[in-house]
Amino acid sequence: MVTYSRTVDTIFKALADPTRRDLLDELFREDGQSLSALEARFDMTRFGIAKHLKLLEDAGLVVTRRRGREKLHFLNPVPIRLVHDRWVSKYAQPWAAALSDLKTRLESPMEKIFEIYIKTTPERLWEAITDSEIRSKYQFGNTITAEWKPGGRFEMDNSKSEGLLGDGEILELDPPRKLVQTMRALWGEDVKAEGTSRITWEIEPVGDSCHLTVTHDQLREGANEQLYGGWPMILSGLKTWLETGELLTTPGSLMYT
Repeated sequence: MVTYSRTVDTIFKALADPTRRDLLDELFREDGQSLSALEARFDMTRFGIAKHLKLLEDAGLVVTRRRGREKLHFLNPVPIRLVHDRWVSKYAQPWAAALSDLKTRLESPMEKIFEIYIKTTPERLWEAITDSEIRSKYQFGNTITAEWKPGGRFEMDNSKSEGLLGDGEILELDPPRKLVQTMRALWGEDVKAEGTSRITWEIEPVGDSCHLTVTHDQLREGANEQLYGGWPMILSGLKTWLETGELLTTPGSLMYT
């Protein structure tokens, strides 16, 4: 039986090879590339590149999506965030700053994909996503108010802020499997100018765990990083709270995704 738990050892093993690190650098530079596009940048056979990408995908560092006939590869920074939360932040703050710079290198147009495996049930994970009190525990203290039905309004607030941090509309609701909503950031004039994007939460049960995929798309090309840069920390915090009941002690963020 295949195990779907992504261990720190698996992540380190995937990062040990310089070619795989170079492939991640390519996805840092330009997310959502096809195998052919990546092959053109390396002095290696197509089979060799595909093999390295498969290992990165197995480690959760790369997520793939079909677009017509092409299979596109997206960086998933969440496992690196988990390594940071478990190891780096406890020992070396400069390292933490370097890893945090990862999100500044994720400027690709239109779509960001994040995935994580959490040892919990779909029902409990759904509750953690839609319950305001739980949400505040792993999303920088932000609270949410929503009419949980298609066409319902969604609002995000924080006791330390003046006015709403964001609002949107519930587009699709299929508990405990899928939630699709729009999101308009309101916490600053710079992000207000970005307009409305879309966030999709997808939950897939796998054994005693859940595979959670968050897709943040309909972003304009070169969108402000604040819109999506906080997701690795949010999902890491969600996993930690559901699996241990503890809150992350890593530094906070100015992002209110």
